[in-house]
Amino acid sequence: MSLFKKYIEETSAITPVKELIELPTPKKSKEFWNLETNLHNYLLEELKKYPGQDREEEKHMIEELAETFFEQEGSRLTFEEKQEILDYVKDELLAYGPITPLLEDPLISEVMVNTFNEVYYEKNGRIYQSHVHFIDNQHVIRVIERIVSPLGRRIDESSPMVDARLPNGSRVNAIIPPLALKGPSLTIRKFSETPFTIKDLIQFGTLNEQMAEFLEVCVKSRLNVFISGGTGSGKTSTLNVLSSFIPNHERIITIEDAAELKLFQDHVVSLESRPSNIEGKGEIKIRDLVRNSLRMRPDRIVVGEVRGAEALDMLQAMNTGHDGGLSTGHANSPRDILSRLETMVLMAGYELPVKAIREQIANALDLIVHQSRMKDGTRKITHITEVLGMEGDVIVLQDLFVFKETGYSEDGGMNGEFISTGIRPRFTDQLELNGFKIPPSWFVREWL
Repeated sequence: MSLFKKYIEETSAITPVKELIELPTPKKSKEFWNLETNLHNYLLEELKKYPGQDREEEKHMIEELAETFFEQEGSRLTFEEKQEILDYVKDELLAYGPITPLLEDPLISEVMVNTFNEVYYEKNGRIYQSHVHFIDNQHVIRVIERIVSPLGRRIDESSPMVDARLPNGSRVNAIIPPLALKGPSLTIRKFSETPFTIKDLIQFGTLNEQMAEFLEVCVKSRLNVFISGGTGSGKTSTLNVLSSFIPNHERIITIEDAAELKLFQDHVVSLESRPSNIEGKGEIKIRDLVRNSLRMRPDRIVVGEVRGAEALDMLQAMNTGHDGGLSTGHANSPRDILSRLETMVLMAGYELPVKAIREQIANALDLIVHQSRMKDGTRKITHITEVLGMEGDVIVLQDLFVFKETGYSEDGGMNGEFISTGIRPRFTDQLELNGFKIPPSWFVREWL
């Protein structure tokens, strides 16, 4: 049997959801949950007497108050049982309930709550079922509200879907009944507390050193770069890394639905869209923020993700002197993102000829970086593609770097290599005018 067939059979169930990494824990008794609830309520009442404490002070006080509680209510409990109840309550009061340990695990990249007793997570590119669970559906909703309330967002029957973020930038999506039939669902895509660097992406095998140096030069030379890819392919992480190449002295405006980017330059203004209020008013869309950013004297405009009519405003900005723009969008290939951009421009409501839209796209974009999530769960930049311009009614593209698959290893991992196509980009002169020396070795054809 070939390694490829063996790999397909081993992973044919999508992901090994029945394989548990953690050891299952015994089911909690009714007495355990009663004590947990009583301690939770007791601490809530006591903490109200001491407002304005920071997180560490609050944590220390919770531990002291819990000792007093257990002296009165938990005399029959062992030390381990008391500690377990206290850990549950601290997660409820200071964090995000039962899923807190999953969120704190640096190897877990996504946490998915299907309903109160079904919690899954992604680790090393594969999905596993966790033994943790909530008490009931209302418990899940309380955790969702704890996440969205500080951001001025809400979730209820009149607004049963919400996009939000955790303080560390992790992306949150929640949906509740009546839209979610089994019960409230919560999906959290985690982002590292410390943003990835280009060295991290090289170490992960997302790209090689040659491609990294080339992208750094392109960003510093103010080329307009668009990152495309499917859901979960790592577009936002790559955007964050490419944004780090922007020189420190430039004024950067970031525009996102939920603020996820972490830039360490000195001159950064972060803008975030806003949903409508309970009366259906006050909505601020990405498109409104893109237009407003043009009046804010930007050196760079970074749009977290283009999903709709804002594509027209972004392209117009790139075509009217606002060079060095960065953005992402969902697509299956570099060619597909052009079609998606056409569709998104038409969503603006203007009856523009298709050729005019394509000319806008061809003139605005210089480079498309396409990223994919591979079958083994790894993320790779599979294409770095130059946008050459129009030839008739068609936008002409040419690949500069590609990822070439060569097979699968015995453990199901994908083998392959990053390869230069041997074509020097047309904007090489622009890069050299900006003071960057382009080594001929970057564009040496290495394969037939």
